[in-house]
Amino acid sequence: MKIVAIHQPQYLPYLGFFHKLAHCDLFVALDHVQFQKNGLQNRNRIKTASKEGTQWITVPVRHRLGQAINEVQIDSSSSWQKKHWNALVSNYSRARCFHNYSDQFQGLLNNDYANLSLLNMRLITWCMEALAITTPVVYSSQLEVCGSATSLLVSICQAVGADAYLSGPGGARYMEMNLFQEAGVQVLWQDYSCVAYEQQFPAAGFVPNLSVIDALFNCGRDLTSMVSS
Repeated sequence: MKIVAIHQPQYLPYLGFFHKLAHCDLFVALDHVQFQKNGLQNRNRIKTASKEGTQWITVPVRHRLGQAINEVQIDSSSSWQKKHWNALVSNYSRARCFHNYSDQFQGLLNNDYANLSLLNMRLITWCMEALAITTPVVYSSQLEVCGSATSLLVSICQAVGADAYLSGPGGARYMEMNLFQEAGVQVLWQDYSCVAYEQQFPAAGFVPNLSVIDALFNCGRDLTSMVSS
């Protein structure tokens, strides 16, 4: 059985994203679909000592309605990399594993990227390496696929020769299961729940489903077993 996972490139996504990638045979980055404003494609949350307990770090973008993720340009007129890095240093410099990754991550963050998708995917593949996830990655924009919603997912499965699709539990709310059945593609459901791990500012309590960078800076390679189990 060849299992595929399909997802839009997100900015430093949460640990469950990488759990899914660790449990499939191929990851298809869904980079040619429409950019979602105010979604997780250009922002994520980190933990802070503030009253709110978390903070959004957002990549500024220039986009137009209906534009694909791999066409969305990063707005480089603001010093967003410096703002993100300062926020990470301020909140994670005392984390146990921060200095294991800080230099390399800062270097990646400060690179110039042609578009948002390339930034997201470079950081995602870097996190995969840090978490010892070796799943191959392809891009939907490089495949000859068609359709939208469920029909697009099925088309991608067929294009890469997958006979099983690994979905998050939320997929049950919108996917047309009959289309998978007609195509002979089995739907598997991801079994993931965020287990409490070491975090900064423990007095504020554990905050689940933050950006993977929160878990990585705090726990490092200890996360490998969390994403693989």
